[in-house]
Amino acid sequence: MTKDIADAIRDRRSIRRFTSREIPGATLSRLLEAACMAPSAGNRQPWFFYVVRNPDIRQDLAKAAFGQSFLAEAPVNIVVCAKPERSSARYGERGAKLYCLQDTAAAVQNLLLMAEGLGLATCWVGAFDEQEVSRALDIPKARRPVAIIPVGYSNLARPPESPTRRALTEVAKMVD
Repeated sequence: MTKDIADAIRDRRSIRRFTSREIPGATLSRLLEAACMAPSAGNRQPWFFYVVRNPDIRQDLAKAAFGQSFLAEAPVNIVVCAKPERSSARYGERGAKLYCLQDTAAAVQNLLLMAEGLGLATCWVGAFDEQEVSRALDIPKARRPVAIIPVGYSNLARPPESPTRRALTEVAKMVD
């Protein structure tokens, strides 16, 4: 199943209930390839991805995420890390503290939209103890965990309703 990009943007939801159905390696590769196609400042591509299938480590990640047990329920967790030094090599402190995070966020969004297009369920998790996540995966200090994305097939009978969005008049101004 594939979706038009506008449909994927409109239909994507944060899902926190998953079946145990495994995700094929080729499908995971498509998600990572989509993430790596994200724009990045100076094309520095300051990201690194840990694809976690191991149930014990997924349980550790759930604990590190303040008990968000759905992380352990999903058959795969993708831990997205920023590599600040890749950005700081060209852009200094602003690259290390801002650009690498913006770039990594763009990669996460690409991953989420590709997953939606392929009929997979995801949730962008940012609430976690970075040190505990780093410990669980033996992540070197040069990489900073910025998101955990559980990936699987939804266990919901139907997707959640769309949350309300602010009107464009509240969030945008046309400057001519």
